[in-house]
Amino acid sequence: MVVHAARGHPREARLTDDRLPRTFEALADPARLAVVRLLRKKPRRSGEIAEALSLNRPATSKHLEVLRQAGLVEAELLDDDARARVYRLRPERFSELRDFVDEVEAYWSDQLASFKEHVERRHGPAGGKGRK
Repeated sequence: MVVHAARGHPREARLTDDRLPRTFEALADPARLAVVRLLRKKPRRSGEIAEALSLNRPATSKHLEVLRQAGLVEAELLDDDARARVYRLRPERFSELRDFVDEVEAYWSDQLASFKEHVERRHGPAGGKGRK
């Protein structure tokens, strides 16, 4: 899947790689979206996530791995327990997602503004409403 930004836009190359589709695929699952919502509040261990979302631990691990591979979360080993990991969100991937959404919104704002200009040129302000 290739997504193109506006021609000549500095972020155009970044949107054509596979990160954006992987981000959307990772966030499309309701359980993974719930994990992201939970991690917005604070970093947590896998067991805490499983308990808070009423998921079994293997399912939680799989969801965390998908989110990690998509670059949305990162795991940090704890100093006092090498087996335990704390998961936290990676803000830079969400910034890329925000940039994409902003570009789509700007595109549609431009399209609507152009359409409004077209209608006003043909029919006057407010599309001719109120004219007799």
